[in-house]
Amino acid sequence: RSTLFPYTTLFRSPASITMLGYLGGFKGFVQFKKCLIDNTTFRLHYQYTFALLCMASLLQTAKQYFGDPIDCIVDGVPGSVFKTYCWIHGTFTLPSQLTGRQGRDYAHPGVGPYPRVDRDVLEVTPEGDEIRHAWYQWVVFVLFFQALLCYIPHFLWKTWEGGKLSMLLNGLDTQTLSYDSESTKDRRSVVVNYVMRNLRTHNFYVYKFIFCEFLNLVNIIGQMYLMDDFFGGQFTTYGAEVVALTGQPMEKRVDPMAKVFPKMSKCTFHRYGPSGTIVNHDGLCILPINIINEKIYVFLWFWFVILAIVTAILVLYRAATCAMPQL
Repeated sequence: RSTLFPYTTLFRSPASITMLGYLGGFKGFVQFKKCLIDNTTFRLHYQYTFALLCMASLLQTAKQYFGDPIDCIVDGVPGSVFKTYCWIHGTFTLPSQLTGRQGRDYAHPGVGPYPRVDRDVLEVTPEGDEIRHAWYQWVVFVLFFQALLCYIPHFLWKTWEGGKLSMLLNGLDTQTLSYDSESTKDRRSVVVNYVMRNLRTHNFYVYKFIFCEFLNLVNIIGQMYLMDDFFGGQFTTYGAEVVALTGQPMEKRVDPMAKVFPKMSKCTFHRYGPSGTIVNHDGLCILPINIINEKIYVFLWFWFVILAIVTAILVLYRAATCAMPQL
């Protein structure tokens, strides 16, 4: 008891939870199964993509690693009130403040006076050109919803398949020292006879599988458009812009990560002053969670593009197989 007590206390402490232990529950999604009722491309959707999206959703709640999702600073308003207001109503950045030198032309990417003074024409630019960021409180739910969408085609196929392949194996997938024994030969004969008797009678069974493969393609492309709409039309080119960023001059480059996932943004709080006039409080908000969001969505962009290409090739092959039986 005295030997185990310190370790028991350690594991009960939330601060002692390692990242490996935090995400270790997802290892079951990528384990090899004895009876496979689909192919590798299919498993990339409902096993690996499902696990990746669930892990990304879970990381949004890991405050012990990334801190609070938002922290704000402002004068004249209690910090907790301003922080809650900005989390609920969203923050904004200015696209005109994304180029130049940090510390000279702007304090932080996307942060500047508002209404601002245009440095080129020296005119005051009115409000309305800001980029609004009100999506971050929904990321954890959207990622989990995407994970469920990736699992739906597999759920449909598993329901329609009804365990036929497992029954067809007839125990032949188990290891045995006497592979050529009479019992093994008898079971193999049962499988062969079943296949020969039912040749060309499972077309509808196959068409349902092809339909689920097509659903995988529709799902992955649809999710890319869903994320593009979620981020205000900035996701479809996000990964390509990140790659192209390295070849641009430092002062002229617009960092897509700072544009879509700003680490520092602005928030305006309106309240009534002592005389009944509206007083505007302009504050700064730091979004630590975007440190992980920008990496998650860069990876998801490349993963989804590669997965969509691989799935499209497979669907085209299925269509050619159905159209030309000689294949």
